[in-house]
Amino acid sequence: MNELQNFDWRNQRVIVTGGSGFLGTHLVQHLQAQGAGAVIVPRKKDYDLRHEANVIRLYQDHPDTTIVIHLAATVGGIGANREHPGVFFFDNIMMGTLLMEHARQWGIPKFVGIGTICSYPKFTPIPFKEDDLWNGYPEETNAAYGLVKKMLLVQGQAYRQEFNYNAIHLLPTNLYGPGDTFDLDRSHVIPALIRKIDQAKQQNNTVTLWGDGSPTREFLYVKDAARGIAMAAAHYNGDQPVNLGSGVEISIYDLAKTIAQLMNFDGEIRWDTSKPNGQPRRNVDVTRAENEFGFKATTSFEQGLRETIDYYYNSIATPEAR
Repeated sequence: MNELQNFDWRNQRVIVTGGSGFLGTHLVQHLQAQGAGAVIVPRKKDYDLRHEANVIRLYQDHPDTTIVIHLAATVGGIGANREHPGVFFFDNIMMGTLLMEHARQWGIPKFVGIGTICSYPKFTPIPFKEDDLWNGYPEETNAAYGLVKKMLLVQGQAYRQEFNYNAIHLLPTNLYGPGDTFDLDRSHVIPALIRKIDQAKQQNNTVTLWGDGSPTREFLYVKDAARGIAMAAAHYNGDQPVNLGSGVEISIYDLAKTIAQLMNFDGEIRWDTSKPNGQPRRNVDVTRAENEFGFKATTSFEQGLRETIDYYYNSIATPEAR
């Protein structure tokens, strides 16, 4: 499905919360390339969206908004989720709830909620189907974040039922790509692996990773994710959540080996089994996205990893590493 088919981005004024973040930056660029009439990116210093007055002011300042895409979130890896479940819960529940409620009150035609793969139950059959979302409790280390994001889905469905409000909910799998966070306190698995392997090359040629390497993950290249979100914003108006993924599953062990090879690392990879593995497996069914609005990931995993590693060396790594 062509993204311009039966949809004129030139007439759309889009608020992208979190538009200066990793995914948001790529989404904003994609929307601009599609010819969106305006793309508004509220910054936290101007609009702290955890507070109702600021959400109201955002919509007052942009009264002709036609779509809200809510990406803003307080997020992190396993370590951050374990240390700050209360912060993750409060920040994300307040932002999502207030943004959708006042978008509805203001009469903004469409709200695109961005959920998380962490919302799925810990032991979900592979591949994750959207209908399995309520069949159990999320993996414990990120349950607070996963459940809060799932409430955004519930809110949208409730508003559709009572107010006929057009809120949709997307579930991107693990993202990676240029512009990702390589801070080890906040990074997810791919940027963390790249950083740790780079450090090991410069120090003792040994890298220690959490868990035993057995969990599997599915990764979606960030530019594919941005394209998928834009296609859903243009063409999807249903009440059911929709997975956005690549359909490719890889173990953390194999992922580490692949990244090590791409980075020419021939040192030792050790596994610290005293640390948690996280959810055992993640791989999503991508049928609904393709059927409903024609989205299919197109970037090969190796190509995406190469571009991510290139970005790290060009923008993040020390001059010695480069």
